[in-house]
Amino acid sequence: QFSKKVKISNLNGQYLIKWEDKTVNLNKIEINSECEFLDEEESSLIGSFFTAILAGLIAIVTPCVFPMIPMTVAFFAKDAKKGKKESIKTGLLFGSSIIIIFTVIGVLFSALFGATLANELATSAVANIIFAIIFLVFAISFFGYFEIRVPNKILNKINKKADGGGLLGIFFMALTLVLVSFSCTAPIVGTVMIDAVAGNFIKPIIVMLGFSIAFAVPFSLFAVFPSWLESLPQSGGWLNSVKVVLGFLELALCIKFLSMPDQAYHWGILSRDTFLIIWIIIFGAMGFYILGYIKFQHDSVVKKLSVQRISMAIITFSFCIYMLSGLFGNRVSALAGIIPPAANFKYNNTSNSTGLCADISVKYSDQLHLPPSFKGYFDYENALECAEQQNKPVFIDFTGHACFNCRRMEENVWINPEVKKILDLDYIIVALYVDDKTPLLDDKEYKTLGKKNFALQMDKFCSN
Repeated sequence: QFSKKVKISNLNGQYLIKWEDKTVNLNKIEINSECEFLDEEESSLIGSFFTAILAGLIAIVTPCVFPMIPMTVAFFAKDAKKGKKESIKTGLLFGSSIIIIFTVIGVLFSALFGATLANELATSAVANIIFAIIFLVFAISFFGYFEIRVPNKILNKINKKADGGGLLGIFFMALTLVLVSFSCTAPIVGTVMIDAVAGNFIKPIIVMLGFSIAFAVPFSLFAVFPSWLESLPQSGGWLNSVKVVLGFLELALCIKFLSMPDQAYHWGILSRDTFLIIWIIIFGAMGFYILGYIKFQHDSVVKKLSVQRISMAIITFSFCIYMLSGLFGNRVSALAGIIPPAANFKYNNTSNSTGLCADISVKYSDQLHLPPSFKGYFDYENALECAEQQNKPVFIDFTGHACFNCRRMEENVWINPEVKKILDLDYIIVALYVDDKTPLLDDKEYKTLGKKNFALQMDKFCSN
């Protein structure tokens, strides 16, 4: 890197840089090929933080947590009698203890997984099937068929320490709250943490910090201002309804995680239409549940439909209609990156057209895709060869089956008429999937196509 403008010249294959009064021969300089990577963009961390806050707020209105608010506040009532200063101190210490407990969990996750597994976890068959099973278990638990509970022996021991009072007593009271509410918070925490595991080292910590802040603030505020308890809605059947609705969402996530390896390994089980049909069934059932036509264990009878229930049902059925339109060829851009991408046209290698060369076969075209109506290659060497023939630059699209932003880009930017015209006429497109599991039998260095493309991206562009 130079601080001033430089002149680069080529003299008989020797690349020279003229800088101020010095001339440097680049051929004699050892280039440091090590790259410094930014594992995650700041915006992604901010997005994860606020998603975790939302998850924390949802956790509060579950039947394992919501009734704990008055019980917990009653524990601190004696401090409120000592004065406002003491109650504020107790409330802040209690909230801080909850944040510390959850954040420590985030640190442990980071230590176990870190950032190195991010790319593998995104499309790994084993990891995603395990995640799908976890979400299925979470869903069944939320439907009321069993509870994920911490053993009573552990709870009793911690609860005794909480009764001791003082700073340690407050901390153990917070730990008791976290463990008692485990059957409702574990699936929600698990949901945000599984997403965070596929990020960088700091992401699980940021996620748990966001979740714990949202979870702790109401308990701290009610501990400081116990009179606010009177304004809280009464516990009842609506709490179980919240839990069951979350169960439907966990079921939908189960299908989403099965879709990732299905695309990467080309199993062909969950096509775009199949995925949409399953999600329409799940969310349709959720809509009928909200209206009271479907019942689970512990549900109260819905005698009268409230405005909230009708509004939620309308939103849910509208989402089903939106997904239904995707079965009839309409773009469902809001779900880009979540549902499998639309299939591209069938390649005909004998026809010479813009974007392709007649005598260069399109390798992997039976398994990989470009956005509909786009033409290009999926092998770097093929694209370079065609680009040389047509005297065009290569447009390299590093992409992935599990890449949410890639689908958003394709379905919202590539299709812009001006952008599409430039890509069609001025470039040879090559889509290089960095997470594809297609085996390379004749390549001793890289076992899969994805690993080969991933190495190319890192070596040539210092990006991963």
